[in-house]
Amino acid sequence: MTAVWMLMIVFGSLVLILGTICGTILFAMKFRHGGLSARSREAQGEEARMIQEIYQGLSRMEARVEALETILMEHQERGPKSHG
Repeated sequence: MTAVWMLMIVFGSLVLILGTICGTILFAMKFRHGGLSARSREAQGEEARMIQEIYQGLSRMEARVEALETILMEHQERGPKSHG
């Protein structure tokens, strides 16, 4: 039974060591080539543009909501007499 455990430990260690070495090599290759492929950089740029458009749209919406709040507050200050 102890021989089985020893074999499991030896082979498990080998698998972990090989996995670590392969992972390190892959990481180094990716780091050396700039990290992202041209397609990934293009997609990342497109996502950044979309986020900027959403932010600008939300800023405009915030301004409109503030204007509507101002109109409602002015309407409430006048009271129900000014309806007509």
